[in-house]
Amino acid sequence: MMLKVSGIETCYGESQVLFGVSLEIAAGEVVTLLGRNGMGKTTTVSSIMGIVPPRAGEILFEGKPIHGRPAYRVAQLGLGLVPEGRQIFPNLTVRENLVATAANRAGHQPAWTLASVLELFPPLAERADSMGALLSGGEQQMLAIGRALMGNPSFLLMDEPLEGLAPVIVDQLLAGFERLKREEDLALLLVEQHARLALELAEQAIVLDRGNIVYRGASRELADAPELMAELLGVTRGS
Repeated sequence: MMLKVSGIETCYGESQVLFGVSLEIAAGEVVTLLGRNGMGKTTTVSSIMGIVPPRAGEILFEGKPIHGRPAYRVAQLGLGLVPEGRQIFPNLTVRENLVATAANRAGHQPAWTLASVLELFPPLAERADSMGALLSGGEQQMLAIGRALMGNPSFLLMDEPLEGLAPVIVDQLLAGFERLKREEDLALLLVEQHARLALELAEQAIVLDRGNIVYRGASRELADAPELMAELLGVTRGS
């Protein structure tokens, strides 16, 4: 088991957001974390990454406790984050954004390099010398994903990577995600509002409601249960 989260409770000041969240993700597995807005998805990601440390509970990565460690230490252990809102460096070029985070502490082979990231997302190769601030939203999202991959993580967390993007860009990103699925040593946790697209990509699904897990199981089973989808996510057939 690559990641094991056990009973975490996370707060912002006096406001508690997560109430005993537990999940397990194996090496090479793709899991999607779903839920309506404000239900604790981003907080779960932030808790795992050490950005908002949980008040209680335990987080193990490759068998080692990481709860309580600062975010940069968590990242050095092999967890990569594609944050909500992209958060690229606007005053650096595409190439500089990617090279700035390059590392391979675990010695992954073949490693993600500048060349392989540009191959994964060809639009970035065409804009390699463009400043981040001049990229389209879709190009910025590709850059955020590529930047995370340049750290050669064993575990990649992506928070709303399809948010606000045109359908043609969504298709390009999904093609990239399918490539990432074939990386046997890379586990993925995908937080996404596009529930049906996320369920097609992931093998397992977890649904949060007001900081509690209310569903966990095979993605296909949830996708094939429209009444349950509507109840848990407000997603109707065809939406």
